[in-house]
Amino acid sequence: MAEAPHPSTGSGTRFPTLGDQLYELASGTVTSTELVRRSLAAIEASQDTLNAFRVVLTEQATADAAAADRRRATGRDTSDQPLLGIPIAVKDDVDVAGVPTRFGSAGTVREATADAEVVRRLRDAGAVIIGKTNTCELGQWPFTSGPGFGHTRNPWSREHTPGGSSGGSAAAVAAGLVAAAIGSDGAGSVRIPAAWTHLVGIKPQRGRISTWPLPDTFNGITVNGVLARTVADAALVLDAASGNAPGDLHTPPPVRVADSVSQAPGPLRIAMSTKLPFTGFRARLDPRIRTALENVAGQLEQLGHTVQAADPDYGLRMSWNFLSRSMAGIPDWVERLGLGVDLDRRTTANARVGRLLSEHVLRKARAHEAVTQRRVGWIFNLADVVIAPTTAQPPPTVDAFDNLGGMSTDRAMIRACPVTWPWNLLGWPSINVPAGFTPEGLPIGVQLMGPANSEPLLVSLAAALEALNGWATHQPDNWWDGRAAPPEPEPAATNLATRASAAGVVA
Repeated sequence: MAEAPHPSTGSGTRFPTLGDQLYELASGTVTSTELVRRSLAAIEASQDTLNAFRVVLTEQATADAAAADRRRATGRDTSDQPLLGIPIAVKDDVDVAGVPTRFGSAGTVREATADAEVVRRLRDAGAVIIGKTNTCELGQWPFTSGPGFGHTRNPWSREHTPGGSSGGSAAAVAAGLVAAAIGSDGAGSVRIPAAWTHLVGIKPQRGRISTWPLPDTFNGITVNGVLARTVADAALVLDAASGNAPGDLHTPPPVRVADSVSQAPGPLRIAMSTKLPFTGFRARLDPRIRTALENVAGQLEQLGHTVQAADPDYGLRMSWNFLSRSMAGIPDWVERLGLGVDLDRRTTANARVGRLLSEHVLRKARAHEAVTQRRVGWIFNLADVVIAPTTAQPPPTVDAFDNLGGMSTDRAMIRACPVTWPWNLLGWPSINVPAGFTPEGLPIGVQLMGPANSEPLLVSLAAALEALNGWATHQPDNWWDGRAAPPEPEPAATNLATRASAAGVVA
């Protein structure tokens, strides 16, 4: 096995942040057309290696970039479009008009007739949707691979998975293909790949970012979230994407998080938790992950916060309630995909279980949410924020989940990622922040967890940690030589967009 690279610590300019790009656009040193051209070229240069994208929207993105440049050229106020001209990727579980929403499946899926609400809001904010990123089938697992597209690989080590299910979005951001991307998180699917690719990953409050046209995705456990290299970038995209559509089941009170990046959180009480919630399968916290968590706790104490060991009371029934809600959501998505898909045998089995649970157990599982929130939320009488591992293990190899049966997949998944799912059941916000690297150079993350509507507090605390660590200066360099300009796109007749279009990969 090839050894993972040790992190490089350059100037931080090889992969510009979203903030860098906005400054360049405002100063006139770059155009949106140039940013999109660079992004398309980097996607093409990396696709055979990383395989981050399922769909590349070459023509539409180029046209949208030109429109953004025309808007800036008028000299009019653009404050109503905070992402004007910025290339953004979205996960292939959200609708983009005219493009199939395959959600990791193989086969034929009908084209979406309209943009999802999150895509509409990003476009309204001026973002250029560059493409749709790979995800495992129906977002069920913490890896990103499948018969429909192969393996997506980790920019820090091609031998390892970037995690999942938002692994394509994470790989795209970590490799500098885009500065930020949208993912979704139903059991850690934003935070897990963020941890394994050295990114900031925000799972916001349930309903903060609309999931419309699905009013209650996976029975309320799945939310849309953001992946970026800096807290400021993630916060800016979160604010732009936030809001609801008529018909949304969950409509939390609005918050603005970008302002919190520059605000000190004040002295906080922080609970450091190493308890792994009950899952039915045995899991163990890797000593390297524990050390990373303790290091972050020490940094929080340096910042003036009080850290004490304390664990939320997860109880025993919580895992059953989560299982009921997650499994019952699978048949809904299978029906949405239609009859033209060829599903993984594990998905077929999970859908069968989901139909049984949706008929007999789901209503009771949802009825216990308020009780669970009160029990777990008691920790916030002792602390303002909980810090915990994001994963129990570093990234597995890219083929670790290949050819496993359903039970073996569940066992391996829980062994690696047993920690994130409770906050999905609760519906509360959580942010993964980078926490260093293993001796082999593989990224590690920890999560900051708060009560309902605590995104501003978590963002403020994450920004303070970032100021100590300079996460964005650590960048992978094993997929293409990012220190030089990426190659210009080939002529349209031979580029990735044209070649893959015939195979249904590119719209």
